[in-house]
Amino acid sequence: VQLQASGGGSAQAGGSLRLSCAASGGAFRTSVMGWYRQAPGKDRDLVASITYDHDVTTADAVKGRFTISRDNIKKIVYLQMNSLKPEDTAVYYCNRRWRDINFWGKGTLVTVSS
Repeated sequence: VQLQASGGGSAQAGGSLRLSCAASGGAFRTSVMGWYRQAPGKDRDLVASITYDHDVTTADAVKGRFTISRDNIKKIVYLQMNSLKPEDTAVYYCNRRWRDINFWGKGTLVTVSS
């Protein structure tokens, strides 16, 4: 199982970025895909997750601004981030949860300046 994330970078407050995560390996249908983030000195927290059937869970801190989606044919999960705030600055990690097993991609840094 591999998770290849892309799309991080810098943005100004109020701007937008889109993260992508391409998944390889089997069991994509039964995996919950998600994005987590970790700011310096803080824990890694869930940003949003999505099931194969597109049931979504979104953290309160990003509701109304971030949208997670997935393409089940291409095995890609996206995180559209709008109205970015400086407090969104963090390393973002793609996650794949299959049964009780978590797989992690390498993080991608998102920096939001005021």
